[in-house]
Formats: sequence, structure tokens, C-alpha cells
Amino acid sequence: MSTNSIAKQHIAHENHGHHDIGATKVFGFWIYLMSDLILFACLFATYVVLVNGTAGGPTGKDIFNLNFVLIETFLLLFSSITYGFAMLAMYKQKINLVKLWLLITFLLGLGFVIMEIYEFHELIAEGYGPDRSAFLSAFFTLVSTHGIHVSFGLAWIIIMIIHISRHGLTAVNQTRLSCLSLFWHFLDVVWICVFTVVYLLGALA
Repeated sequence: MSTNSIAKQHIAHENHGHHDIGATKVFGFWIYLMSDLILFACLFATYVVLVNGTAGGPTGKDIFNLNFVLIETFLLLFSSITYGFAMLAMYKQKINLVKLWLLITFLLGLGFVIMEIYEFHELIAEGYGPDRSAFLSAFFTLVSTHGIHVSFGLAWIIIMIIHISRHGLTAVNQTRLSCLSLFWHFLDVVWICVFTVVYLLGALA
């Protein structure tokens, strides 16, 4: 057997190994997301139980601005779309496009977080902080937990842009991008639930 043939078989074996490891890591990340799902399910259940515990304070109808929150929602939804474009570019091995779409996703997600912080600041400034009532405690806990997750996702996006710039679209980086994709879309789905259960039902109640 020629040296070239042995080398090709060795490379093919390494690629197969990377594929197996990558698939295992993605599967492990799915398990992590399921544990995160349990966390959010508990927070949603707590919110539903405490939503009427206003202690004579404001209800969701009094404090929620649906137009403002709708802009937040669109920012996160569009960021999910742009991340999808980043994944398509990854499959085509277009490094610059991947970085561009990741940057756009980051900016949209950052806009979402900034708007959420502004909303919290305004509520607290008006005396509607988490210590005002059980309803507001549950509200701040649920929404801020999601916001913290988005913030971690933003940090992860920046790290991936740096890694891709330095090392390219290696098998390891592609696996990381796939895990980040699952995480980002998961946060999108959770936010749709937050928007519906907390803001929409709260404002219309």
C-alpha cells in the first residue's frame, strides 16, 4: 500500500473520529437544554401561581407596554433567523459570511438585552421592583433568567467569532456553532412563551 493511500486513510479516520465526537457533544448539549427546560418550566409554574399576588400593587395590565416588548420580540426572532444564515454559510465553508451573520446576530441580541435592562430600570424607578409583590418577584426572576441566558449567548457568539478568525471552520468550531445554534433557538422559543404567558396574557387580563 502506498504512503499516500495510508495518509488518506489516516485523514479519513480522523475526520470520522471528529464526526463521532461532534455528534456526541451535540447530543450532550441536548441533554443540557432539557435540564434548562426544567428550570424554565419551574419558573413559569411559579409565575402562574404568584401572578395574582400583587399585594395591592400594580398588575401586568398596569405596567406592561406591549409595543415596547413587541420590538424586543422581533429583535430576538430576527436574531434567530440571522443565526440560521450563519449556519448555512458554515455548511458552505464561507468564513467571512459566518462571521458577518454572527455579528448581526450579536447586535440584534444586544439590542434585546439593552431594551430589557431599560424596562427593568423604568419599573424599579417607578417603585415596581421585585420586592414590591410576589407577582413582581416572579416576573423579574423569570424574565431576568432568560435575559442572563441571552447574555451568555452573546458572550459565546463573540468567542466563536474570535475562534473562527484564528482557526477557521474546523470540525471543533463547527460542533461549537451547532451547539450554540441549539442554545440560541431554544432561547427564542422560551421568549415566545414568556411573551405569551407573561406579557400578552398579563396585558389583556
